[in-house]
Amino acid sequence: MNLIDLLNNIDSFIWGPPLLILLVGTGIFFTFKLNFLQITKLPKALKLIFFAENDGSGDISSFGALCTALAATVGTGNIVGVATAVKAGGPGALFWMWVAAFFGMATKYAEGVLAIKYRTKDKNGQISGGPMYYILNGMGKKYKPLAMFFAFSGILVALLGIGTFTQVNAITDAIKGSLGINPKVTGIVLAVLVALVVFGGLQSISKVATKVVPFMSIAYIVLCLLILGTYIKEIPIAFSLIIKGAFNTTAAFCGFLGATVSMAIRNGIARGVFSNESGLGSAPISAAAAKTEWPAEQGLISMTGTFIDSLIICTLTGLALILSGVWKSDFNGALMTQAAFKSILPTIGPLFLTLSLSLFAFTTILGWSYYGERCFEFLFGVKGINGYRTLFVLMVLLGAFLRLEVVWIIADIANGLMALPNLIALLFLSPVVVSETKLYMTHLDKKSSIKESKTMEM
Repeated sequence: MNLIDLLNNIDSFIWGPPLLILLVGTGIFFTFKLNFLQITKLPKALKLIFFAENDGSGDISSFGALCTALAATVGTGNIVGVATAVKAGGPGALFWMWVAAFFGMATKYAEGVLAIKYRTKDKNGQISGGPMYYILNGMGKKYKPLAMFFAFSGILVALLGIGTFTQVNAITDAIKGSLGINPKVTGIVLAVLVALVVFGGLQSISKVATKVVPFMSIAYIVLCLLILGTYIKEIPIAFSLIIKGAFNTTAAFCGFLGATVSMAIRNGIARGVFSNESGLGSAPISAAAAKTEWPAEQGLISMTGTFIDSLIICTLTGLALILSGVWKSDFNGALMTQAAFKSILPTIGPLFLTLSLSLFAFTTILGWSYYGERCFEFLFGVKGINGYRTLFVLMVLLGAFLRLEVVWIIADIANGLMALPNLIALLFLSPVVVSETKLYMTHLDKKSSIKESKTMEM
């Protein structure tokens, strides 16, 4: 067995049923523990995105923190990941992606609560938070090795995986395919743009994210809706395929070979988690920087990230693939999604997808640069931050020149390893999540009562 085969076996084991069950199981646990909060408080959460008070300590607004988190999650997973899941698991994979997202919302809420509850400041006065801090400050100093393990895994993922090579290759391949530009040229330009943003720190990243992420997300949603509008009569059939495919045990389903229920479950859940990152522990790093005094408030806002990423954007992508029929074609990944867009808008569609994929991937690079930076600061302090930023930019540049399969597999392994200490901490600190939720809900009830009294007096 060579090195790549060995690493692939390790990767398959880590991302196998045990971790996926733990990820979804944690979401189920919090769903019942919090009385289906992702349903009952979703309207409040969506309102908070735009109308949070932002009156607590922090580095950026709650909206800025959400956009920074979405910058890191809304990316290739929404375009390439969904296509890969539907190709391997059939339309039923989309159903299991919904399941992962629904329960993932409760997990993402818990992450947001703990991020604010246990955040701290570094020696530069900048907010630091995330799993490494709620492990250390919430679980106790004897668990510091667990916190360090998470931080080390986070740095690996930022420098070698989701944060650099995967996104850079997605951008360079898309631009080469659509515009014929040499990947090396694209890589150099990309590295310069990344450097201009990341050396400005979180404030700079947040400014870019709050402008690019909402614009591109809305534009992408609108184009997907155009595709759905063209096939509006077939939408009920598409949903029927999704539901039947989710529980289908026949290998040949609607002419699609190999789409068994086990493949639908595994691909749907795995790609769903890859896309929205619920439970991986990345999003709470940016959530910790939000200006709020209520941990549960940021928890609700963080929860909307999974809703937007998976239940809206991934769903629209999946429906576009199914309705256009390209899921049964020989295409895979970005080419499959491109074919769906091309079927409706032959000229504009592929170009727009290239732009979407490039901007989504670019913002993912920015988001992960910050995640890696905070993990680096936890392990090594603030003095080496500029050194980390320089190394990160160099890795972005290298991504256009190298295609190291071994590095990608190691990064995927590290990505899975990030989840383990985070999930342990979430379950260990679940009583804190529940108590903070009760405090905030009591605060909202009192606030509502005062408002009603003033209204009656008038």
